[in-house]
Amino acid sequence: MTVDAAPIITLRAAGALFLGKTTTTEFAVSYDGSRSDTKNPHNLECTPGGSSSGSGAAVGDYQVPIALGTQTVGSTIRPGSFNGVYAFKPTWGAISQEGLSQYSVSNDTVGFFSRSVKDLRLLTTAFQFTTDLSLPIGPFSLEKARLAFCKTPGWSLVGSGTRSAWEAGQALLSRAGATVSDLQLPAEFAKVKEWHLTILASEARAAFLGNYLLAKEKMDPSLVALVEQIPDRKRQLAAYDGIARLRPLWDTISEKYHAIVVPSAVDEAPKGLGNTGDPFVCAMWTMLGVPVINIPGFAGENGLPIGLSLVSSRYNDLYLLQVAEAVGSLWETAGNFRSRLLEST
Repeated sequence: MTVDAAPIITLRAAGALFLGKTTTTEFAVSYDGSRSDTKNPHNLECTPGGSSSGSGAAVGDYQVPIALGTQTVGSTIRPGSFNGVYAFKPTWGAISQEGLSQYSVSNDTVGFFSRSVKDLRLLTTAFQFTTDLSLPIGPFSLEKARLAFCKTPGWSLVGSGTRSAWEAGQALLSRAGATVSDLQLPAEFAKVKEWHLTILASEARAAFLGNYLLAKEKMDPSLVALVEQIPDRKRQLAAYDGIARLRPLWDTISEKYHAIVVPSAVDEAPKGLGNTGDPFVCAMWTMLGVPVINIPGFAGENGLPIGLSLVSSRYNDLYLLQVAEAVGSLWETAGNFRSRLLEST
């Protein structure tokens, strides 16, 4: 008997029609995209990102209006940026993971790809998202909106395309009447990447042990290494406890703003399929369990799309989407990437 995963059961019950299954990297873990035929629709010599490679590419190529993905590090947001589409990672736990291949029980999150916030909102309706009743849900005006720009750990790796998008995004929001400020993360966030990697390694070992025992020789070497690495339990506990302290701290910080702008990817999609790109510039939002959405609208030096993300506090998903709709309308119009894409197809 075949049984659907919990998210598929929910979507079927809501009347969704499934066109097919898209490609992912091995177990939604490997950064090696060379084992599949999935390419970036804007340049076939470039990666579509990963691990949700096929979902990002299918929506970016106008093959489907909506696709599902997952994120454990940056596997929804990064492909969203590389393929020039909206990509949304909800609050951790808002959607059941039952029946899905597991990598990290404390990080894995179902994500969505679409070409509009309206379609993302349709999905949140199907999954019956709720939000704090004190937050007004409705049209959002950028005039006098409080928005912060936070460079996040890993900013030193960011390339010229993302830096240009960053500056353009700030200028556009300021001209639209928003109050834009810079946000410097407190020192407590300095170890967030180290803690994230520690947790991923320990949870991945448990997740992939069965496959390792059955068919080690067929697995990507990076997955084999995860299983064979013996975790340091003291470091693991320190990581769990450290991240647990950061989550309410982030909620308190983010509540001062309507949304916070952060980088989605290091730069536009790199050339070649052997590596799906560095995910850690957007990874901390997965570890913190907060909602984050990539907004398209910009392009890099090679003409490939670049997005920036909005992030908020936990279970603030619906409010974040309405802010994203206003910001996306501004950035897409000014960045003109979508209209240039349509002219070329």
